[in-house]
Amino acid sequence: MGEKTMLPKDPAMLLSVVNTKLRDQYPSLRELCAAEGVEEAAVSAALDAIGYHYDPVQNQFR
Repeated sequence: MGEKTMLPKDPAMLLSVVNTKLRDQYPSLRELCAAEGVEEAAVSAALDAIGYHYDPVQNQFR
């Protein structure tokens, strides 16, 4: 399992970090959030605010 890191607060940086982690380390947003110790709803809300929504089939925010 990956080591915990602080996820960025800036939504654009958050998008980049989350999508990279989803591509390289985690099979789902739920697993990423559990490993990082963040709430799935908080990540989704931050990225929804800039027009990105989680696509579980692609396992990325689009």
